[in-house]
Amino acid sequence: MSIAESRTDSVPAIAVTGSTGHLGGRVATAIAERGEAQTLVVRDASRAPQLAGARVRQASYRDGEASRAALEGVQTLFMVSASESADRVDEHRSFIDAAAAAGVRHIVYTSFFGAHPEAVFTLARDHFATEQHIRDSGMSFTFLRNNFYMDFFALLPGEDGVIRGPAGSGRVSAVSRADLADAALAVLSDPTAHSGAVYELTGREALSLDEVARIITQKTGRSITFRDETLPEAYESRAGYSAPSWQVDAWVSTYTAMADGEQERITDDIRTLTGHDPQTLAEFLDRS
Repeated sequence: MSIAESRTDSVPAIAVTGSTGHLGGRVATAIAERGEAQTLVVRDASRAPQLAGARVRQASYRDGEASRAALEGVQTLFMVSASESADRVDEHRSFIDAAAAAGVRHIVYTSFFGAHPEAVFTLARDHFATEQHIRDSGMSFTFLRNNFYMDFFALLPGEDGVIRGPAGSGRVSAVSRADLADAALAVLSDPTAHSGAVYELTGREALSLDEVARIITQKTGRSITFRDETLPEAYESRAGYSAPSWQVDAWVSTYTAMADGEQERITDDIRTLTGHDPQTLAEFLDRS
């Protein structure tokens, strides 16, 4: 079923979460531009984008009753992972259970590249747990395992122009949110054709942070360098943020996952889904 089709009771066939953010917002806007109806499920209705053909329903992932009401009649759900928190997996499980109870048939979930219960990047473990709960729910699914956002890497340098982290010479096949949105739209255009599929979405190059620094320098004229921290240095340099330990572990493991080789593999899944190559970092910076 295409995203153009909707139920006879006028409930849009598709619901989108995360429309107030970068990725979900791109997807929701593109659906509206195609003239398709959709339900935007948001935590704060006042922040929902004003899009033609979109109805807004307010619900947080942890509020099962409100989520079920918001999703009644929806057939396909584009579920953007919740903001990082200590209990994010519980939030996800609550929302997935609500979707199943509401009769949702298919979930397209934004997971993470290399999702695994023993992943070096700690938050990839959360994504694996979420995937398992979706599998156990009985709904059909498509998992979009997105690698680190290229958009994030362009913002890594501190005010002093230094990228710091224990990444060593490890590489990362970062991918732009624009390319990820295009891939998601391809899946949402015909969810049935992608039932049970797991796509690992990467850029078309794997760069070390030294290379990232050089490219940013070349494209922006700002002098950027990379400093490879030791683990103790990494924890010490982030101690000033007074963040909880789980969050600091996530920040540091962003880099150790690169050093371990978890993030370097390159796939053709963006091209397979969209028909175009993903952007390189240099191309992304040229267009930013």
